[in-house]
Amino acid sequence: MFRYTLLLMLAVAGSFYVNAQSLYMPRDITQAFKKGTRTMDGQPGKNYWQNHARYNINVTALPPDRTIRGKEEITYVNNSPDTLEHMVIKLLLNIHKPGAPRLGGVPADYLTEGVKIDGFSVNGQARRWRESNAFFTWQPIRLQEPLLPHDSVKLTFDWHYQVSKVSNREGMIDSTTYFLAYFYPRVAVYDDYNGWDQMTFNDALEFYNDFNDYTVTINVPKNYIVGGTGTLQQPEKLLQPAFAQKLQASQTSDEVIHIATLQDLQAKNVTTQNEMNSWQFKATNIPDMAFGISDHFVWDAASVVVDETTKRRASVQAMYNDTAADFHHMVSFEQHALSWLSRKWPGIPYPYEKMTVFQGYADMEYPMMANDGATNDTAFTKFVAEHEIAHTYMPFYMGINETRYGFMDEGWATTFELLIGREDQGVEKAEALYKQFRVDNWIHDASSEQDLPIITPGDILGGAGLGNNEYGKPSLGYLAMKDMLGDDLFKKCLHAFMERWHGKHPLPWDLFNTFNNVSGKNLNWFWANWFFSNYYIDLAVKQLAANAQGYTLHIKNIGGMATPFDVNITYTDGSTETLHQTPLVWEASQKETQVRISTKKKIQSLVLDGGIFMDADTDNNVWPLPKD
Repeated sequence: MFRYTLLLMLAVAGSFYVNAQSLYMPRDITQAFKKGTRTMDGQPGKNYWQNHARYNINVTALPPDRTIRGKEEITYVNNSPDTLEHMVIKLLLNIHKPGAPRLGGVPADYLTEGVKIDGFSVNGQARRWRESNAFFTWQPIRLQEPLLPHDSVKLTFDWHYQVSKVSNREGMIDSTTYFLAYFYPRVAVYDDYNGWDQMTFNDALEFYNDFNDYTVTINVPKNYIVGGTGTLQQPEKLLQPAFAQKLQASQTSDEVIHIATLQDLQAKNVTTQNEMNSWQFKATNIPDMAFGISDHFVWDAASVVVDETTKRRASVQAMYNDTAADFHHMVSFEQHALSWLSRKWPGIPYPYEKMTVFQGYADMEYPMMANDGATNDTAFTKFVAEHEIAHTYMPFYMGINETRYGFMDEGWATTFELLIGREDQGVEKAEALYKQFRVDNWIHDASSEQDLPIITPGDILGGAGLGNNEYGKPSLGYLAMKDMLGDDLFKKCLHAFMERWHGKHPLPWDLFNTFNNVSGKNLNWFWANWFFSNYYIDLAVKQLAANAQGYTLHIKNIGGMATPFDVNITYTDGSTETLHQTPLVWEASQKETQVRISTKKKIQSLVLDGGIFMDADTDNNVWPLPKD
C-alpha cells in the first residue's frame, strides 16, 4: 500500500540542507541520496551519472503505403557504476497491437501489428529477436557479455511498422501526410534511483528518455517535404534553388516567408526530382526526434532573437493544410512564444535552433516540434501552441520522467501558459480560461481520487484525478510559491534549478531542495502541504472580532491547502479595501490563521476571494456569516 506521510529523516552521506521537517521520500530515491548521486541542497551529487547513446537512424516512408521501414545503429555508453547484464528496449508503437494495455478503448482503425523486428545484432553478432507479449511496449534483452561500467555496446535493428489510420500523437493525418513519432526502437533509461525504466506506455501518460545524439535520415518520394527535430542537412540538395534560398533567408528574417505555397506544391517543383530524396536531420544532447511528412502541406518560416546577449536566433516554421485559416498565423505565434518564454518566464533563452508546428490532431509536444490541431478560434490555437512550446523547457531541456512525475512538466507548462496568457489576453480573460480548463473540474469534484497527493506516481493513476494532479493542482502550487516568495526570488530559485539540472534527470525532491537552498528558507512545510497531502482549497470566515486597533479576522482552513487569498472589505462609509495574504500566513498553522485589520472605520461586510485559487465552498467566505 502506498503511504503518504512525512518522515523525520536522519542526515545521510553528503552535504545536506538541514530542515526541521523533512519530506517523505520513497526508499529507492533515498538510496540515490545515500549513494551521493543527489544532494539535499538540490545539486547533482558528486557521484551523479547518466547514460548516453548515439543513434544513426534511416527510415523510408512511401505514402500512401502505410508501411514504414527502418534501420538503425545505436552506440550505448554505460556511464553508471553498475555492470549491466541485460538491457531494456522500448517499442512504443506496440501500443497499437491488439491486447496492449491502455487507459482507454480504441477503434479498430487504431490497431496494427505493432513494431516488427526484422533483424537485430549486438556488437556485430546477429541475434534472434525474442519478443514476449507480457511486456508489449518494452522488451528485455539479455547480453551475452555483460556491459561493464564506462564501456559501450553497439546495437543494430532492422524493423518495420504500419502507420495507424487513427492519428493522435502519431499516425496518418491523411493518405499522404504522416506524423512519425516514437517510430524507432530505443534503449530505455537506466538511472540512479530506479535502474531500468520498465514502465509500460499506456497511450495516456507520457515519456522518459535519455539525452542522446541523433542523425536521422527520412527517405521520401520527390515532392514530399519533411519537417522535424534537429538541423536539416544540406537543404540545397533537397530543394530547388529558389526554395532553398527562401529557407536560408528565413533564418534571419523577422517577416514570415512562404517557403512553399499551395501553388508551388501543386506545380510539384519544390524538391529536387530524384525518385527518392533523403532528408537528414541532426541533433545533439536531446531526448527524442519526431517528423512530419506531406506532399501538400504548405511551409512557412521566419526567425526570432531568443538571446539578447548573443543575438542568437531560432528558426520558427509551420507546415499545414492551406485550408486551416488559423495556421496562417502560426509562425507569428511561435515567434511571440519563443521571445516571451526566453525573456519573461522562465526567462531562459530558448535552448534549441528551431521550432516547427505541424498540423495534426494531437496537441502534443516533441523536441523542437509540436503536433497541433486546427480550430475555428485563432486565439485558442495560439493558446495551445504556447502551451506545447513551453514544454521545450519541461521536459526536454530538463530530462523529466513524465510517466511518473508528470506534474514536473505539465504543471510548469500550465503555469507558463497562464503567465503568457495574462499578457496576450489580459488578466481577466486569461484567468477565466485558466479557471475553466485547469481548476474548476478539480475543485468542484468531491470524489476521492481528486484528493490524492500530487506526488503520487502518475503510472498508478488514471482518470480525472491523474489529469488534475499533473496540470491544475501543481500549477496552482507553483503559483502559490511565486506569490509567497515574490517574483524575483521565485525566478532566482527556478533558474538555479534549471541551471543545475538541464540535460539531466531531476526528481521532485531536487526541485524542492533547490528552492529551499537558494531561497535560504525552510519551505518543506509548503511542499508537504501542496504536494504530499490530500488537501484541497476551502477557506471559511470563522469570526470577526473588534479590538482597539480595528479588527481581527479569524479564518478556518477547512480544505487545508496553504493558498493565497484577498480579504475584500466594504466599510459602512462605502469605501473598500483589499488586503492580500500570501501563503506564508499558513506556516504556523495550516488549519487556522488570523488577519489583523487596522482601521478606525466600521466594517459593513467582507469576503475572502482566492481568484484563480478557487474555493470549493464560497458560501462560508463572507461576513456577516450566513444564517443557518
